[in-house]
Amino acid sequence: MKKISCFIFVILSLTSCKKFLNETDPNNITLGAYFKTQNDFDLAVNGAYAQLRGLYNSKSAWTMGEMRSDNTHYDYKSSDQAVATINRYNVADFLDDKYNNQTPAKWNAAFGAISAVNVIIDHIDDIKLPDANRNLILGQVKFIRALSYFDLVRFYGGVPIYKHAPLNREETYIPRASVQEVYDLIIADATDAAAKLDAPAFPQTGRATKGAALTLLGDVYLHLKKYDLAEQALKQVTAMGYSLFPNYGDAFALGNKNGRESVFEIQFNTGLAVPQANTAASVYNFLPRMANTTVVTGVNFNSITDVGGFNTPTQDLISAYETGDLRLDASVGIAEGTFNATDDFTATAVKSSVNYTAPAGKVGRPFPRKFLHTHAIGNQTNDDWPVYRYAEVLLLLAESLNQQGKSGDALTYLNNVRERAFGNASHNITTADQATLQTLILKERRVELAFENKRWLDLVRTGNAIKVMTDFGIKQKALYPYLQSGSYNVTQNRLLFPIPNAEMLLNDKLTQNPEY
Repeated sequence: MKKISCFIFVILSLTSCKKFLNETDPNNITLGAYFKTQNDFDLAVNGAYAQLRGLYNSKSAWTMGEMRSDNTHYDYKSSDQAVATINRYNVADFLDDKYNNQTPAKWNAAFGAISAVNVIIDHIDDIKLPDANRNLILGQVKFIRALSYFDLVRFYGGVPIYKHAPLNREETYIPRASVQEVYDLIIADATDAAAKLDAPAFPQTGRATKGAALTLLGDVYLHLKKYDLAEQALKQVTAMGYSLFPNYGDAFALGNKNGRESVFEIQFNTGLAVPQANTAASVYNFLPRMANTTVVTGVNFNSITDVGGFNTPTQDLISAYETGDLRLDASVGIAEGTFNATDDFTATAVKSSVNYTAPAGKVGRPFPRKFLHTHAIGNQTNDDWPVYRYAEVLLLLAESLNQQGKSGDALTYLNNVRERAFGNASHNITTADQATLQTLILKERRVELAFENKRWLDLVRTGNAIKVMTDFGIKQKALYPYLQSGSYNVTQNRLLFPIPNAEMLLNDKLTQNPEY
């Protein structure tokens, strides 16, 4: 696989010499003069992929996708009143505002990816490329643009639409498009990507494929409640050679990157000459703050300052796993030890989360275990980040079928996931009641996709966010006296995040989301 790296334009300084009558001003080198070879486009595509790291694998991604939900919380540290820390707490507690510095990163990364894509689209015909190569480039970048806008519209609502790179102020500072207009562009891009890309070949390279584009399209249609169209897209994916690994934990193993269960994942490789390590969504962020992490990770690292203490699995999530569900042990580990007077942790052992009870004098602090694998440097892991796994394709398809009243067909796909989770068919679901089955499918998504930044979006799209999070907030306030009285005031307006204030100041045509 070619390394996915940032796309950087390098402008070489030209040395003046009297014998040259016509000098080229290096400040006037343009994009139109850059794309001269296939390799130039390949580098640009790599750069577009690199932008996705900040969109799906950043602190904003898991803060907004998991900590906003009932899946995870945080370790409160009274002595840490840093702006970034408090702002992250506020997102979890529904106290964030337009000045919050943790949520704009997702916006910035998404538009960074869109910008990189638009430059490629605008210049794709600067040179003559073979049709197959041209289609491969356009298919990949349109998938990236669709994926980016899909994230934006779900977290922020309607946003400015850029189909081409803006060339002046008027084209740059434009108003928000409607939610429907954004979805129209997403569908057009994902459809075109699916038409231009090839089906996956195993082992995969980590680049977008027809399977990834159709999965995205199916997900979009499910959000729009166009269940028949979601079914059409997703059933095509089931015929492309994907499959579940025998054991749930295998889906996240380093040796199985881009394997048969992977539909699309964000690439990281610490073995490169210039390491591209997973740090912004590293397990170190999800561990308690420790002066020495060796007991848990095998590597001595101090995770106290601006690293650890976040995305802590809640008891509410742990209790959602049924007895015998092998995913619990694979997904959640327990760091056993003690907290000191300054809320820092000393680990003495790592234990299974199944039926765990802390011994006298110890605390069992859960953490997302599925992302912990062998690595050499603290807070630099080699784990890719899953965006779509085949298990999710099966659950999306089950939901789209059930919502059409095809509950019997839905059970086949749902139980494929559950049989892996329990090791056999003993826990297969048999109910054909549509409402009951919908609830069970959503619960299955919660435990299957835990910590993959899906939970908050699921709560919102299914209309469950206000009730679930209000009830959860009541329990949280009873547990944690540090929570403010105004926390977990979950209203309709809180289902979207604020447009970053810096963007509002730059672009006077933007309007802010209500209540911010």
